[in-house]
Amino acid sequence: MLISALAKIWLPGDFPPEAFFVSRTVVQLSKYENKQKCCSPISPHLGYFQPAVVTNAMVTNELKLSSSGDRMLAVLSLFTIDRSEWTVDVAAEELGVSATTAYRYFKRLTNAGLLSPVSRASYVLGPAIVQMDRQIQICDPMLRAGRTVMKDLIRYATEGSVLLLCRLFHDRVMCVHQVAGRGPLEPVSFERGRLIPLFLGATSKIILAHLPPRTLKSLFMQNAVAIADSGLGNTWDEFRQRLSTLRRDGAAVARGELDPGRVGIAAPIFEGHSILGSLSFLLPAERTDDTLIGRLAPLTIAGAREIERAMSQQAAAATASPARVRVAR
Repeated sequence: MLISALAKIWLPGDFPPEAFFVSRTVVQLSKYENKQKCCSPISPHLGYFQPAVVTNAMVTNELKLSSSGDRMLAVLSLFTIDRSEWTVDVAAEELGVSATTAYRYFKRLTNAGLLSPVSRASYVLGPAIVQMDRQIQICDPMLRAGRTVMKDLIRYATEGSVLLLCRLFHDRVMCVHQVAGRGPLEPVSFERGRLIPLFLGATSKIILAHLPPRTLKSLFMQNAVAIADSGLGNTWDEFRQRLSTLRRDGAAVARGELDPGRVGIAAPIFEGHSILGSLSFLLPAERTDDTLIGRLAPLTIAGAREIERAMSQQAAAATASPARVRVAR
């Protein structure tokens, strides 16, 4: 492997040899629709709805969402760690839709297993989410490609290190896999499923550096203060120059931006010509110096390239035409 070849250059002798497809599903939820009347109960907790008064605001809000799938996605987006339970009435008010409309979406999502009823007529995310997460962990191309590379790469880091595989998710970055190294390990806040801003930490900044120029311009116009606070520049020109330097270096380094006492080293992962995510080390600051950073940075870059290569091979295998058998006549 390329990583192993690079590691021979510097690996100390004392180192031992030893990481959501929900939207598509929700958009297709119409096939789960129950043909009962719209006033039948979703569950024993809910009871029946009386016809609701539909206001102009509700109509306007519903028109902004162009499809049934969009509106059901809006329901799912209400459920967060800070607020994990919702009733239909409160969700309708939050979304600005009628109670009858909200009821219909809750019913479909419940039938599909994406929501589940609990006490006090409330709902939480359902078991189908867990099933989808398992499918992602087994089938996601970047995860499948990344696990083997990360298992090999983590052995070159110092004690107490963590290796992260992350991906771009809208305007933030999500951790999708984590591999812990040898020795005692301090907790890492950036765990699987957590979202962080694009401007915070090496993991995010290396992804940010490879976004299209128009996207970067829009992000700067909307987040100038956050960008300045993260040390990426006070003006658009400074911002562009900092990102250009990151692209030229091939890797980003950050100290204590996510977790105090941690140093991050990250390299970008591409899918074709588009940025997909990043591979990054989180190292204990007390064991990390410039020499170690200089050794791990090229390994991180090499690991990212190997993940890309593995994903490309997976895609080629999946799309390969089956062999044709010619039958003699």
